[in-house]
Amino acid sequence: MPSSRSLLTRGSSLSAPVRGALYMTAASFLFAVMNGAIRLLGDGWGNALDGGTGESMHPFQIAFFRNLFALAFMLPWLMHHGRVALYTQRLHMHFWRAGVGLIAMLTWFSAIAYLPLAEAVALNFTAPLFATAGAALVLGEVVRARRWTATIVGFVGMLIILRPGFTEFTPVMTLPVIAACFMACSVLIVKSLSRTEQPAAVVLYMNLLLTPLSLVPALFVWRWPTLTELALGIFIGFCAALAHNAFTRAFKLADASAILPLDYARLPFVAILGFVLFAEVPDVWTWVGAAVIAGAAIYIAQREARIARVRPTLQVSAEAPKNRP
Repeated sequence: MPSSRSLLTRGSSLSAPVRGALYMTAASFLFAVMNGAIRLLGDGWGNALDGGTGESMHPFQIAFFRNLFALAFMLPWLMHHGRVALYTQRLHMHFWRAGVGLIAMLTWFSAIAYLPLAEAVALNFTAPLFATAGAALVLGEVVRARRWTATIVGFVGMLIILRPGFTEFTPVMTLPVIAACFMACSVLIVKSLSRTEQPAAVVLYMNLLLTPLSLVPALFVWRWPTLTELALGIFIGFCAALAHNAFTRAFKLADASAILPLDYARLPFVAILGFVLFAEVPDVWTWVGAAVIAGAAIYIAQREARIARVRPTLQVSAEAPKNRP
């Protein structure tokens, strides 16, 4: 039987792409578990377990607990970076990012509370599609015909899930799409911030600002949580901190186009949780639409990675001194 030391040696000998893939799979699983815990709070499970009336907790209050406890779990990391991480040249942009991120979070938590988990996650896969369109229209990035075609195909996948005109359409079904749109806006702001800001500063200000900002809407729907609800809130914050850490490590270790497909493992993970916890069974159109959206997003990521690899080569060749005949 192998010793613990030999197992650690084997783990450390894994290549960076493999470790990146493992981190991304872990992040997908943790995000799925977090979504399941959010749904349990939204369904009043924690309140009923403590002998209450089964009253649900409002998604806005759940969002505050998620931010509060995630920040608490991230404090050691934030303290490690110290005052250097507080330096910023564009504080106003950090506020914009936090505001946009808050809207994305509130609409997403509401979607999880009111929609079947798998359907909400599948529709939320459209975030990279909105980011591609926004990068072209807002940041002026060059997006050529292939990526535009993939983006359009991805939105067709969204229509496959929603099936307007063929199934009953309710306004709540737009919540994960609205959340995806604001998530894409947050990505665009991060792209802009990354030109002048350190990554630690971007992470720090997002977490520091989101907690007090999310308290404001939470106060309008506030009720004191039971002990089980509080424990679930702590668990949600813990999962969020771990998931974001694993997500960040995955992108540091491997190329985005290589590990992005594993991010879509969230759907089978959350489908299993939805079935076990809430007896939800996704219909075939949810799976088909999610596959179309994921395929389009993966293609876009691969094209962007290919262009990013070619661009430095072109720049170096353009700047190199030319040999005179």
